[in-house]
Amino acid sequence: MKTISRLFRKFLTLIQYLLVVIFILFEELVWEGIAEPIYGYLRSLKLLRRLELLVGRLNRYVLLILFVALFVAVEMAGIAAGVLLVNGMVFYGMALYALKIPIAAFVFWLFRVSREKLLDFRWFRWSYEKILALLSWLKALPVYRDTLEKIHLLKVQLKILSKKLRGFFGQRRSAFIRRFTRLYHRVRNAMKKR
Repeated sequence: MKTISRLFRKFLTLIQYLLVVIFILFEELVWEGIAEPIYGYLRSLKLLRRLELLVGRLNRYVLLILFVALFVAVEMAGIAAGVLLVNGMVFYGMALYALKIPIAAFVFWLFRVSREKLLDFRWFRWSYEKILALLSWLKALPVYRDTLEKIHLLKVQLKILSKKLRGFFGQRRSAFIRRFTRLYHRVRNAMKKR
């Protein structure tokens, strides 16, 4: 009986690690690195300010149908991208996932704009609160904090390694890298100004 109990605890710990790693990867790489800047850019557009007024006038049932339809489409695109990646179609999987990110940012914006109307639905409020409670529970796990700390240490070590490699190979960069870096900085600065 003790052996089964120990195996069950190890299995639960493994599931916790997997959930934590997936959540951290999503939060660190996808949301903070890609989706959040797109979300910030979308929020700053004048067109979306007009659209925000229009959304504010919509019936709550129409908003619910629109939000759920977009949310389900985004999630299905994520699942389809995962299936493509698992089946070895890396390019198509990554392309589909990249296409889903701006739509997901729009869904976050739509939720922010119509939050009060959506939370008027009891079942929606209940689901939202349960998701927030699940995320709080996940972030409170020692596994989450340990994994987050390990990822932070890994980032620091990768930065140190990057500096060493630059020192080893010299500061000389190819013309392509210089042009790409300048383009990246211009785009980033243009998005910050809006």
